[in-house]
Amino acid sequence: MVTMTAPTPDAGRHPVSPTVGTMVVDRRNGKVGVVMGHVGPYVQLRPPRGGREWDVPPEDVRTPTPTEELSAKVAVANRRWGR
Repeated sequence: MVTMTAPTPDAGRHPVSPTVGTMVVDRRNGKVGVVMGHVGPYVQLRPPRGGREWDVPPEDVRTPTPTEELSAKVAVANRRWGR
């Protein structure tokens, strides 16, 4: 279950401030990321499988669809099993 600390932009295009560890989607490129922190006006995301973090303005973050979230979780599980 994904929880946000404020309404998602989908619900009214209001910026959100997702909590650390929450899975979100960068609207600009469609990439799923895990919130690692907040620096200045940006939300820092990291790919669920690990890798380099990137900064996203809070207004460009949305909750993932169930399909996007499941796909990201499967990718993480596959990496653990070497697939």
